[in-house]
Amino acid sequence: MVNSALLCPWESPHYLILSSNVPTLLHYSHIPVIIVALFLGFFIYSKNKSLSSKLLLISILSFSLYVILDSIIWASNKSDLVMFLWSLQILIEPMVFASGLYFVYTFVTNKDVELNKKIFFLLPLVLFVLLIPTDYNLFGMRTISCDANEGPVALYLSYALELFFVLSILVFIIRSYIFEKSEELRKKIIFLGIGIALFLLAFSWGNIMGSFTENWNLSQFGYFGMPVFIGFLAYLIVKFEAFNIKLLGAQALVVSLFVLIGSQLFFIQNNTNRILTGITLALSGVAGWFLIKSSKKLDERKEQLQLMAGKLSQANDQLRTLDNAKTEFISIASHQLRTPLTAIKGFISMLLEGSYGKLIPQQEDVLNKVYSSNERLVNLVEDLLNVSRMESGRMEFKFALWDMDKICQEVIDTFALRAKSCKLDLTYIKPETVLPELLIDGIKVREVISNLVDNAIKYTLEGHGGVKVKLEQLGENIRVTVSDTGIGIPETELPYLFAKFSRGKDISRLNTGGTGLGLFVGKSMIENNGGRIWAESDGQDLGSRFIIELPIQQSEELIKKWG
Repeated sequence: MVNSALLCPWESPHYLILSSNVPTLLHYSHIPVIIVALFLGFFIYSKNKSLSSKLLLISILSFSLYVILDSIIWASNKSDLVMFLWSLQILIEPMVFASGLYFVYTFVTNKDVELNKKIFFLLPLVLFVLLIPTDYNLFGMRTISCDANEGPVALYLSYALELFFVLSILVFIIRSYIFEKSEELRKKIIFLGIGIALFLLAFSWGNIMGSFTENWNLSQFGYFGMPVFIGFLAYLIVKFEAFNIKLLGAQALVVSLFVLIGSQLFFIQNNTNRILTGITLALSGVAGWFLIKSSKKLDERKEQLQLMAGKLSQANDQLRTLDNAKTEFISIASHQLRTPLTAIKGFISMLLEGSYGKLIPQQEDVLNKVYSSNERLVNLVEDLLNVSRMESGRMEFKFALWDMDKICQEVIDTFALRAKSCKLDLTYIKPETVLPELLIDGIKVREVISNLVDNAIKYTLEGHGGVKVKLEQLGENIRVTVSDTGIGIPETELPYLFAKFSRGKDISRLNTGGTGLGLFVGKSMIENNGGRIWAESDGQDLGSRFIIELPIQQSEELIKKWG
């Protein structure tokens, strides 16, 4: 038994934790660590009362109680009090590790531990608790140093339990990291694992070194593992919003600095240093408050931008869905329209040819107008179908070797009579030498050239000049230029000429039936043939030039795609 009247060889403590026996390092390893740990533990619990946050708080409270008891033991000169508090320390120590393991499991899995696992981990703890009051734990006191004599429970069983819990944590962390598929969750697991492993290993190492070397000053270094763990937790909250908490990095930094500076007030003996430290603490608090305030504003703006970006993304998805529905509707409607329009065209042609009897001039004039209107509808339907195919990725290109000279000649032959009826010259300028054949979809290229010639005739006043088609080789490309002496294109409209539904401002006075789709479709067709198309004009009423360039050597990418 320890004599209750026995006093250790130093004065009675001040405020329970201050005496000449307390090493200077203790004020850094105990007071700041407890304050920071308790602050973060209660902060997390106040923001999120989940099971994992409760277990984290229990672990921090257990550690803080252990450190407080250690501070009193260092300062006290009463042997009976030291003996009692030492036993409590040994009882609390494994609880820190057990609650740490429990916390890690619930944090990673987001669920409670199964009953059989709880029993497995509780049984050795129950045995340990039952042995605490016996001589196997503490069996005496060294009067000179006021240190307790530790038995096998304190020396071996407690540390074995600690290492068992640490090993369990490491195994669980490694397994969770390996089998987790989410990259973000894997990062959270690894940061949590490193932080708590450093904390518990440092804590256990300090106590083991103190017990076996009887140099308890070494144990002070083990407590610095807690601030490291707190740093990892703060990083998890700031970076990954762990515990569903939005904490600013500035908040964590300001609080840490405030605690570290304030902790110095506990052991400064000089009044001048105490005043200077107080002023530094006050200035740090004011500056930190302004920093946190500005950081919160930035964070709020960031959240607003994220919210707006989310809404914009949803709106884009809805627009994309509507656009797909529109494209599908146009495709179906165009297919349904093309059949009756083709039939109307056929019957009108037969009527004009006299298949159903001779027509009087008035009837023939009306039918010609109907035929022209029907032809415009056919062209519109074809344009809509082409746009639908392009937007849905259903347009196909069949590459083969084509002679551009023959394609241009066919276009000229097709529009010769039309140009003549409009009192316009239609001229074809052939190349001086035979051009190489091109690997292209000739049918679609001819369609584009035909559309350009058709437009050139439409937008040239009757009897005012004409249209020229020029074919030539320029370097590695074959160029087709369709030029006219028509109304021209203002410079401001050139960049938008090939956009969908784009039409010039003044063209409606010559052609009211255009849709603004022909050039859009033509641009896509030429580009899918590996070429490019653009327009030039010297200005209003000065004519225009539409130029197509196609490569002599087709790219392998397009050959694989369409070949």
